[in-house]
Amino acid sequence: MGRKVKQLKNYTTEQIETIFASDEKHRTGIKLYALLQLSRGYSSRKLEEYYRVTYKQICNWADRFDAEGVEGLRVKPGRGRKSLLSKEQKYELIGDMLKSPEDFGYNTANWSGPLIREHIKKKYQVEYKYSATYNLLHELGFSFQRVKATYPEKDENKRKEFEADKKNFGRMC
Repeated sequence: MGRKVKQLKNYTTEQIETIFASDEKHRTGIKLYALLQLSRGYSSRKLEEYYRVTYKQICNWADRFDAEGVEGLRVKPGRGRKSLLSKEQKYELIGDMLKSPEDFGYNTANWSGPLIREHIKKKYQVEYKYSATYNLLHELGFSFQRVKATYPEKDENKRKEFEADKKNFGRMC
């Protein structure tokens, strides 16, 4: 039997990962530690397992560190793909989604991903891919929930009516 592994009582793995992700200094420290291990001879392919990033990302960190020092490891503002909608348009979209689609001339009572995509295209002349639409909605704080189906046979009165009709139909034949 092996030794017991020390377990944390007050924090979950997800909470610790959130702390790392939320603080720029922690993220820079992790990158530096990965580069330290790289300099000690660990391969970037092996390190990708530990840091849950691609080996290419570790190589990019090393290149930026060589070129710029620690500043190259810090997250620079303006990185990443820019949103197709402005902040004002996003707030407007939130307001639209809090209303019924029928208010905008759609023939349905509930918003769906494809319908929101169509609404964005129609109102803002911006075309999102389906997956990007769902990502946008998640960013805006919305989540999708399936509509629960109602079955008439679950209603006791309707089931009795059905059974009576079935018996009456059998007598007529």
